[in-house]
Amino acid sequence: QVQLVASGGGSVQDGGSLRLSCVASGRSFVGRSMGWFLQAPGRDRGFVAAIPWSGDSTYYVDSVKGRFTITLDNAKNTVYLHMDSLKPEDTAIYYCAARSLGGIARTPDEYSYWGQGTQVTVSS
Repeated sequence: QVQLVASGGGSVQDGGSLRLSCVASGRSFVGRSMGWFLQAPGRDRGFVAAIPWSGDSTYYVDSVKGRFTITLDNAKNTVYLHMDSLKPEDTAIYYCAARSLGGIARTPDEYSYWGQGTQVTVSS
């Protein structure tokens, strides 16, 4: 059974930093890809970043390019989202997700497995 456990959320001031972690277990993720999504109150879940299990490429939504970095530690089965220069509009619940197929995807319905979400709050 696949399990994704996300952590690292919290409350920071405008311009602050956080690092989210997502530990994956229950199967081999070789050849698959991982993603981070966010969901603000009253909004649909939206794509933030993705990375293949090889870690050799990364993909971001335009609004976080240059501020967020997605990385992968294969030895620890953990994907990270390093968030710098946080803005109040980044406030949301952040979810990690894993695909059961290869390739990069940017929509929630292309991911089969989800973590429980971690709250990020950025105050001005």
